[in-house]
Amino acid sequence: MKILIVENEIYLAQSISTKLTELGHNCEVATTIKDAIRDEKFDAVLLSTNISGQNFYPVIERYKEAIIILMVSYVSNDTVSGPLKAGADDYILKPFMIEELVRKLNHLQDYINFKKENETYRSYIDHLLKKQPPVEITDKTKLPVLLKVNYQKNADAIVFKYARNYNESFTFISLDDADAIAQLKKINDNELVYLINFQNLKKSEKSKVLSLIQNRRVILSTTDMNEETDEIETIEVKNDEGVFEKGDILSIENYVKYIIVKYQNKFPDTELSKKLGISRKSLWEKRKKYGITKKK
Repeated sequence: MKILIVENEIYLAQSISTKLTELGHNCEVATTIKDAIRDEKFDAVLLSTNISGQNFYPVIERYKEAIIILMVSYVSNDTVSGPLKAGADDYILKPFMIEELVRKLNHLQDYINFKKENETYRSYIDHLLKKQPPVEITDKTKLPVLLKVNYQKNADAIVFKYARNYNESFTFISLDDADAIAQLKKINDNELVYLINFQNLKKSEKSKVLSLIQNRRVILSTTDMNEETDEIETIEVKNDEGVFEKGDILSIENYVKYIIVKYQNKFPDTELSKKLGISRKSLWEKRKKYGITKKK
């Protein structure tokens, strides 16, 4: 990190600079507020609040995009509360161990990185889920609930909107993961959980999942519109837009699975298998593999 140390006690400033430089940081020292206001960018500013007779607030304003840690001899409104309100990030009491200062710097840097990452993910998710389905989950919806959708993004949009509306975080698990059940068992019962790919499970696996999520805050999704269960509440979300009108490219396996689920009740098996270029036996085997049931 490129760090500016604003401290009029030369020995202390040089001592901090030497130790941080040994740890791989690039440090510069300013002994006055005037000297500190530079046309440079710094990742962090270590600002002493007891530079007698000098107003240090311009430093906070100048480097508001950087990490600002106040170095204070005592805690008061003038040395800590006011500067924190003005934009400083944290403070450390003199004398201090360099390890404590480094810990604060690393913690604040991690916070900034995570915040930027979170903002990027949120923007990307908003872009992907720009078109909201007509159905939504509210605080009146009884959980667990099964979302039956003809397109996975419909379920995703509903869950992310619910989480945002009620300021909730949730744990995401794909039931395609080999350790999905183990993941689910580790989560506290009061945490919100979003499970996808229920349609890919075998009948016995589906029963196990439904048993595990009873009386839990779980949103389960399936792209099999023929999925039936009396164990939890079901919400059906139909969208007239086809999956291939969304700009997505499916893998061959997912394509076959999608066609079977979507058209098995529209075409007899002989015709459906011919359209897929497979035998009726292969069609039956794929239904068994994906856990797809067909109404008789």
